Amino acid sequence: MKSHLSRRTFIASAAVSMIPSAIAHARPGTGGLFSLLADPPPASTPQAAWKEAGVIDLFRSPFAKLKTVPVSAVTIKDGFWSQRRKTNLAASIPSMHDELLAHGRMDNFLRLTGKSSAPQKGPVYSDSDIYKWTEAAGFVLQSGDQPQLRKTTEAMIRDVVATQEPGGYLNTYYVGDKKSQRMLYETQEVGHELYNIGHMLQGAIAFYRATGDRTLLDAGIRFVDQFLLPNYGPGKDQKAIVAGHPEIEMALIELYRTTGKREYVDLAGYILHGDNRIPLRPQQITYMFCGVPFTSRTRLEGHAVRAMYACCGATDYYLETGDPSYWKTLNALWEDLTRHQLYINGGVGAREAGEAFGDAYELPNARAYGESCAAIGNMMWNWRMLAASGEARFTDVIERALYNGINSGMSLDGKTYCYRNPLAFDPSNSNNSSDWPAEERAIRNPWYDTTCCPPNLERTFASLPGYFYSTSSDGVYVHLYDNSEMNWHLHDGKGISIQQETNYPWGGDVKLTVSPATPGEFVVYVRIPGWSAKSGVKVNGTEIAGARAGEYLAIRRRWSANDRIELNFDMTTHLIRANPAVSEDRGRVAFQRGPVVFCMEHLDQADQQSGISMDSYAVQLDAVTTSRFEPSLLDGVMVLSHPGSIRRSPAGVGLYYSAEETGKAPEVPTTLKLIPYYAWANRSPAAMQVWIPYSHV
Repeated sequence: MKSHLSRRTFIASAAVSMIPSAIAHARPGTGGLFSLLADPPPASTPQAAWKEAGVIDLFRSPFAKLKTVPVSAVTIKDGFWSQRRKTNLAASIPSMHDELLAHGRMDNFLRLTGKSSAPQKGPVYSDSDIYKWTEAAGFVLQSGDQPQLRKTTEAMIRDVVATQEPGGYLNTYYVGDKKSQRMLYETQEVGHELYNIGHMLQGAIAFYRATGDRTLLDAGIRFVDQFLLPNYGPGKDQKAIVAGHPEIEMALIELYRTTGKREYVDLAGYILHGDNRIPLRPQQITYMFCGVPFTSRTRLEGHAVRAMYACCGATDYYLETGDPSYWKTLNALWEDLTRHQLYINGGVGAREAGEAFGDAYELPNARAYGESCAAIGNMMWNWRMLAASGEARFTDVIERALYNGINSGMSLDGKTYCYRNPLAFDPSNSNNSSDWPAEERAIRNPWYDTTCCPPNLERTFASLPGYFYSTSSDGVYVHLYDNSEMNWHLHDGKGISIQQETNYPWGGDVKLTVSPATPGEFVVYVRIPGWSAKSGVKVNGTEIAGARAGEYLAIRRRWSANDRIELNFDMTTHLIRANPAVSEDRGRVAFQRGPVVFCMEHLDQADQQSGISMDSYAVQLDAVTTSRFEPSLLDGVMVLSHPGSIRRSPAGVGLYYSAEETGKAPEVPTTLKLIPYYAWANRSPAAMQVWIPYSHV
């Protein structure tokens, strides 16, 4: 493994070689990465409850403070996220299905049963593309029946399970002359066998929870019960496991939650601990983020998606076991994330080389990798940390990633995707046309040979209703804000409905109508976002004190039908400055309004045709930002305007010149126009930047 190789290049070369052989909250004084310029459970889940599980099923998880609410219990109505979800269903999932077929992903299965003569296509992890797409379909079907989608998915599932061998093994790559390489230690390190089966299990569970169809689920169980458990593990007659690409850990624990079979938790714990019978080099341990005890980790490093998925699996393990060493490690890693490694858009992974975390404060902009899958992994991890703690600091990171670094990953028409999500971009720069693989020379593409990100984005938007609410022993938590309705029940079985009316994230007013089936006392926890410096809360018109940024406000009272909570969040646009240790952002600011991070695209600037580079623009710090909603721009977005200037280099100077030189050209006043970061690269190619130089003039 060489440090300059991307995952695609590394995996491809490794496979060939084997054939012969919040943010700490944006509040003053937190010491975080960014600051405001202003300063043992029951044995099994009842079969009747198969529809009642959330995105992850925490109903019987003994160390989950919060329990999940099913996707089916929440309806997202017309508003910010509804258009995204409609596009996902109408455009993204169907077009990705066609792309998967066109690039041979289903032929890989069909050829094994004689239904196709096409050769194997794609990398070693290609099976997972089908499984992630199936999971997206499963979550869509949890929101309501889509007969054609269900029919299509069922047909694909039948073709998948038809390839399963009598001993339980199922993988379309390690067959024929590659069969001898199955689960060899070097195969486990790079071959993604367990990664594939992990995604199969997650897709199977999502589809089962939507339809009750166990076909794919039973195939996954056979793989684990008949192939993995008898042959692999810590026993003296068993072979060792290294995950290679963490994913199987959280899938095994979700399989336990679905079936009640405790051996799955034990196997996940064994994999998380690592097995020293497999010799690993230090750089492998770093890159793979597995192979040694998870609790020995002190910082995030290596491949960003692997690290995020490992943290997800480790948090799932904590939620079922309560092992304090895991909780200690998870919190230490989270502090490293939010203080040293988190981009302002919620993305993670600074380096293209190895798709990896960098050193502390290494957060380049144009060279930022910020893989969409890594931002999704960040959201998934923080969702689990939130469930374990009930603390809003984790929800703030979820929101930051969701609205920005995840939302940017899919085009507004739903048919092209960002694999990487940089914070500065220039289409004329040779770095963006020669260093990247051909498929990535455009920032948005309909297909990648490593196509992990598109179906990952699709499953995220499909599952989004399941992230809005949770329940606890004393009430209900409201995490995210958008026009929506939840119909569910409290832990005592009392039915409850909560309706939201809001223009969030463009407006800061949210109205919640709380209607229990019968009047009773419980707590409604409403999240006060960390970015809202001043927030107001009323219940039935009466002011409620105690709202603090970055915390949940607990409102305990006797609730009756149609009780009203009114929230008012501070939508002031903030100029954000990075910690001085982030070298690329010194002398620069970013704009954030509510949860949305903004950027400049060159084509929006009044002098876009003048040949001015993006770094020639400067923000006037002591000026006022104005905002207006433009319904016809980029499917309707808030646009910011801010006074600034254009700074030209002194005429005739060389590469370097004296700081005392006085012949500097004057700064030309201008007005900067900014759009939400998630909406960039949806028009003609244009330069973009999030962090903008500032001027005190």
